[in-house]
Amino acid sequence: MQGKKLPLVILTRKLPEQVERRMCELFNTEVVKQDRPMSRQELVDAVKRADVLVPTISDIIDKDLIDQAGDNLRMIANFGNGTDNIDINAATGRSILVTNTPNVQTEDTADMAMALILAVPRRLVEGANVLNESGIWPGWSPDWMLGRRIYGRKLGIIGLGRIGTAVARRAKAFGLSIHYHNRTRVSEKIEEQLEATYWADLDDMLKTIDILSINCPLTEKTYHLLSAERLALMQETAYVVNTARGEIIDENALARQIENGKLAGAGLDVFEKEPNFSPSLAKLAKQGKVVLLPHMASATVESRINMGEKVIINIRAFIDHHRPPDRIIPEKLRS
Repeated sequence: MQGKKLPLVILTRKLPEQVERRMCELFNTEVVKQDRPMSRQELVDAVKRADVLVPTISDIIDKDLIDQAGDNLRMIANFGNGTDNIDINAATGRSILVTNTPNVQTEDTADMAMALILAVPRRLVEGANVLNESGIWPGWSPDWMLGRRIYGRKLGIIGLGRIGTAVARRAKAFGLSIHYHNRTRVSEKIEEQLEATYWADLDDMLKTIDILSINCPLTEKTYHLLSAERLALMQETAYVVNTARGEIIDENALARQIENGKLAGAGLDVFEKEPNFSPSLAKLAKQGKVVLLPHMASATVESRINMGEKVIINIRAFIDHHRPPDRIIPEKLRS
């Protein structure tokens, strides 16, 4: 990348048209024609040729793939906030810089988490399906489609970061009391604003709450954080909502708890092995006990365009020999 030579930027998925158009104006950009994940061989080919790779959550950029990269690959500009799909340490070992797109999905994801917090206890999808499937209904009845009130209930949040805090603000407006578990306690000011109760021990919090919202990142430590043992601690009337990463919950254990009447239900936007999910969850969805969404919490026009803009800013900063604003620092190098 010397002189006026434009870097070869390879996109692994179709991005919003205006984002692709701007990238083609600024860089030597290679776009894909079909909106599908690249095959492993296609990814290998891409990392061998690219100066900058722009993957998404669907692409597994592991050590084996990075080891096959050409010497010209110097940047992985992830189109997404999470980077659990990328081996950051392996990239750093090859002097490949990694960036992401933080802070643009916060409000949209929080909106969806709040929508699920409302939808599951109040049986919104189940009620809508009565009309969608039959086209008729018997009319109002005092003892039909009874859900559970959320006002006055206890909401437990795992991960009171940007998204968790945005969820808490929405939930507080709906009359829920806020409880949270973090690796580190948030500031006293934030706790006062949210009237939030901190739980140092996650197990203790799980025993008391009515609704659980998962908003933490996926790491080695949070994989199956909600294990079968932890799910068993929750009340039979409790609900679980997940808009973070599917692997944080033991999906099969969650399904068993709901099937056995040990949990009231769940609202899930993410799954362990996307795009696949447990057949047991599909069965529970038909029974109205869970609401399943196809990983769409951040799926707004505004969010996707803002993500693309951040990718562009990061790439431009890098090729201009500046520090990209959203560079990911490996944990082992953090002070």
